[in-house]
Amino acid sequence: MSGVKNPLAGKTLFITGASRGIGLAIALRAARDGANVAIAAKTTEPHPKLPGTIYTAAEEIVKAGGQALPLVVDVRDEEQVQAAVTQTAERFGGIDACINNASAINLAKTEDIDLRRFDLIQQINMRGTFVTSRACIPYLRHSSNPHILALSPPLNLRADWFAQHLPYTMSKYGMSMVMFGLAEEMREAGIACNALWPRTTVATAAVEFALGGDAMLRQSRNPEIMADAAYAILCRPSRSFTGRFVHDDEVLAEEGVSNFDLYRNDPASPLLADIFVDPLAPLPPGSSYLAAD
Repeated sequence: MSGVKNPLAGKTLFITGASRGIGLAIALRAARDGANVAIAAKTTEPHPKLPGTIYTAAEEIVKAGGQALPLVVDVRDEEQVQAAVTQTAERFGGIDACINNASAINLAKTEDIDLRRFDLIQQINMRGTFVTSRACIPYLRHSSNPHILALSPPLNLRADWFAQHLPYTMSKYGMSMVMFGLAEEMREAGIACNALWPRTTVATAAVEFALGGDAMLRQSRNPEIMADAAYAILCRPSRSFTGRFVHDDEVLAEEGVSNFDLYRNDPASPLLADIFVDPLAPLPPGSSYLAAD
């Protein structure tokens, strides 16, 4: 990580889906440096089961030490995305990082999913990542350390993962393919394009709402592990760190973190490997699925 104190001070981040969960955690981590954050999300009114709106997120970001710009954005709408990106650049004088966090989940199998839901997850996940990244690129070209980051999995083409939830897998791998292609396309411009994915399930209200169960939350890490990993990536030189597909604890281990228990929701519970993660794969030092005690 950069040896500069508060390396994201004055930098501008455009984050989709930042009204809650991992997106908000990333925003708050950047705000502690004094970053500017555009919160591009749809939530303007409180959801009955999901806390947070773009306005409450903005308040938290300001309290954390950053500047905030709440923007009503549906990433499926190209005009809304472009208008939000333009407004962000005009407000803060540019854009230094684009974080593709907005995502929809549906784990139905091929014969079970409604085609409208199929279209929804493709449009939000893959298409939304493409549209948002493309809109930010003209501004990123003028940044001293530009980054595009997608919260999507490594491109490990395992047939069993596709078979479990083909529509969702296509949508998330689509996000990763956007990063894979853009990393090479934007290499000469010096714009880093990377993908970050959690090793374990992450405790967010959206996951609890979509997948259910207090047990899952107990067996998860908290969103701060993804926020700290994203922060570390954004602080790395864009010309040398690009085209990478990394897990959160892998990034943090490279930064010298050796105690991952502080990210556990419940130290007494074992952790669950996230979707698209092989639980038998080698772990970085200090990382474990076993209960902490």
